[in-house]
Amino acid sequence: MKRMKVSQLLKETPGQEVIAKGWVRTKRGNKNVNFIALNDGSTIKNIQIVCETARFEEELLKQITTGCSLCVRGDLVESQGSGQAVEIQAKEIQIYGTADPETYPLQKKGHSMEFLREIAHLRPRTNTFGAVLRIRHAMAFAIHKFFNDKGFFYLHTPLITASDAEGAGAMFQVTTLNVENPPRNEDNSINYSEDFFGRHTSLTVSGQLEGEMGATALGEIYTFGPTFRAENSNTPRHLAEFWMVEPEMAFYEIEDNMDLAEEFIKYLVQYALDNCMDDLQFLNDMFDKELIERLRSVTSTEFVRLTYTEGVNILMESGAKFEYPVFWGADLQSEHERYLVEKHFGRPVILTDYPKDIKAFYMKQNEDGKTVRGMDVLFPKIGEIIGGSQREESMEKLQNRINELQMDPRGLEWYLDSRRFGTVPHSGFGLGFERLLLFVTGMANIRDVIPFPRTPKNAEF
Repeated sequence: MKRMKVSQLLKETPGQEVIAKGWVRTKRGNKNVNFIALNDGSTIKNIQIVCETARFEEELLKQITTGCSLCVRGDLVESQGSGQAVEIQAKEIQIYGTADPETYPLQKKGHSMEFLREIAHLRPRTNTFGAVLRIRHAMAFAIHKFFNDKGFFYLHTPLITASDAEGAGAMFQVTTLNVENPPRNEDNSINYSEDFFGRHTSLTVSGQLEGEMGATALGEIYTFGPTFRAENSNTPRHLAEFWMVEPEMAFYEIEDNMDLAEEFIKYLVQYALDNCMDDLQFLNDMFDKELIERLRSVTSTEFVRLTYTEGVNILMESGAKFEYPVFWGADLQSEHERYLVEKHFGRPVILTDYPKDIKAFYMKQNEDGKTVRGMDVLFPKIGEIIGGSQREESMEKLQNRINELQMDPRGLEWYLDSRRFGTVPHSGFGLGFERLLLFVTGMANIRDVIPFPRTPKNAEF
């Protein structure tokens, strides 16, 4: 007889012998009967195991505590209590692994998020993080399904790179040199010619530049993988290691880009509502009473589209007090973005036509010479969730912008080839996967939507 997952057992018809395996969430009862809540991670719901104490050795029942793992064989019957349709009348119990009540850190309920981050290797066993991780899986699957169904190709871009897509400089170096005594040039600079790759390399902050190469050959591609930023940002919205979804599309103008971004994020939210409702309901009840309502509102409303200039004017005329000042040319902060979304419009916003000086070198320049065809999708509680642009296809304008920013063009010759040979209008955007999960799960801290968060001074696991 094969084991059935709890998610399947809860849908089965009573009157059959079954095998369940999982971890004990709780045990209660009296001298005549014990009730064990068993969970195997396949669902937020537990299956109740009913143990008549006369059928089992007292020593075995004593070892069954919260956190221990069991194999249970018994009869699936209609439940006598409320809360579940079926339960298992246990005939045989095998303990796979015990969990000492004195040392198992999840013995009690109500642990703080801060405490659970300290035991990130065990927190997936809690209801909260089980729900988050199942939703994370569903969203990853939905991303691949969305793009596959639209004819996009999944492109694997490198994690090790010699270029900085953002021009930010906050990158993790990759080297095999002796960091205590690296080889030096005559001017005392580090001689990277002796390094493994023969040059200075880092972990990528984005797969976009390589993605553009794929788009100008395959038409429409997307990347989905880990990215890294060495920013010393200890905030609820930043991670040093995070996942990005980055589609790049040949022949897309900025309007096409906005259409795709809106369709994409609505699809993902609807997929969560259609396939993760048990977990969403749990998170709604326990953490964010407006979560499901907010998700449904996103799928049923048209996003507002306006220019950066219009957005700044709204903020300046609002009379609201902001921590960071608002003026034309300012890089909008989360508080500004959320004001537009939550206070002024009451729905998601797509801002376009940002000042050239606060955006990356590759964004297409508008005729006014001051703005670029950038676009940010702003969401309630999150702020920016998607950032993108129409890319500059003009070789001359791109080279001039690189020179303006005093970037080293030698490391970008390969990138400029896509403009030298058969350049086309093209666009793309990046979705921070963990930012999406913050919105979909209602969690307040980005460290709670990734299994093992990497943040400044934190890489224990």
